[in-house]
Amino acid sequence: MQTQLAPEYQNTPDGMAAEAILRKCVHCGFCTATCPTYQLLGDELDGPRGRIYLMKQVLEGQTPTRKTQLHLDRCTTCRNCESTCPSGVDYGHLLDIGRKLVDAKVPRPMLEKTVRWALKEGIPSPLFGPAMAVGQMVRPLLPVSLKGKVPPRQDGGQWPTRTHARKVLMLAGCAQPAMGPNINSSTARVLDAVGIQTVVAAKAGCCGAVKFHLNDQDGGKAEMRANIDAWWPHVQNGVGAIVMNASGCGVTVKEYGHILQDESAYADKARRISELTKDLSELLPMMVEALQSAAPGLRERIAKTAPKLAFHPPCSLQHGQKLKGGVEQHLSAMGFDIRTANNESHLCCGSAGTFSVLHPKLAYQLRDRKLGHLEELCSEVIVSANIGCITHLQSGTGTPVKHWVEVLDAVLVGA
Repeated sequence: MQTQLAPEYQNTPDGMAAEAILRKCVHCGFCTATCPTYQLLGDELDGPRGRIYLMKQVLEGQTPTRKTQLHLDRCTTCRNCESTCPSGVDYGHLLDIGRKLVDAKVPRPMLEKTVRWALKEGIPSPLFGPAMAVGQMVRPLLPVSLKGKVPPRQDGGQWPTRTHARKVLMLAGCAQPAMGPNINSSTARVLDAVGIQTVVAAKAGCCGAVKFHLNDQDGGKAEMRANIDAWWPHVQNGVGAIVMNASGCGVTVKEYGHILQDESAYADKARRISELTKDLSELLPMMVEALQSAAPGLRERIAKTAPKLAFHPPCSLQHGQKLKGGVEQHLSAMGFDIRTANNESHLCCGSAGTFSVLHPKLAYQLRDRKLGHLEELCSEVIVSANIGCITHLQSGTGTPVKHWVEVLDAVLVGA
């Protein structure tokens, strides 16, 4: 797509990066077929092609409006369009640039600004855990709209105490320890079972995604640099990998190298951190082999006793990290009956970070559409790989929704 940058964007990092991305787009429209908001709204400007055109207009000097901002806000950032695009358009990074430029010129209403500030400052805050605990105490009294955002209190169980020569770092996350602590402890227990020790760096916090995608890019980068500083001594000591059990965090940490590429003090370290980062599912082939070697009859026991699973692959896993089919393949090899929805398994569930808070009507439409397809599988448990998806889906169904590693952990304990 031919682009003539306005003088204010010429020879700027954002302008040059955006122009390179725009030149790849041939405006074919294949992306609209897999865009969740276009599916619901049927508006060209609420699909990737339309949003790209809006961002191109801004970069060429046209003044953005509140309507421009709204269309960009309504993107779930699922990156399904990237999986569909035949030209390799890096839409996610273009959207980060576009939102930044538009927000610099279009003021937000005070209420909207306040809500966004509360989300970006509240979720990564040390106070998020105590606030969630209070919410869980009064959960029966909460209105339905809030109750879905506050999962029942969960006991994380014991953290393994054995030490192993093989070690991996794990990001505990900002929301997950308060909302689903069993995910982290299950991860540690499963890795312990295959001879790997899980280490959590004390000063590592939010991955930076919440602030970055709410257009506090400087705040997000500060959190990224803090994580790199916390992890770097372990990297120097030869840690095997940095494991992510929340795919939304994983896709962000894998992009540290890109996001911090222009910072001389952090560029090389950020690139190394991204190289070491693995979604937990990427360790599954090794885990399957180790577990089956240690317990030859495990597959048969799992086949007899494990619940029937329906798997929702998060967008951040299948589109952001380009990891598709691995969870189903390797859990099936262990004896689990696990299936994905027959229809629209590629579409967003509507969680999308803070999207479900900022755009609840669209988010619940996408959730119910997703659950309709998952419930056709008549599973006993729905599993996913991201705390946001898990919480959002659970708010609309009586079927238990868990992280797949929790189900694996429960089966290993039983075995």
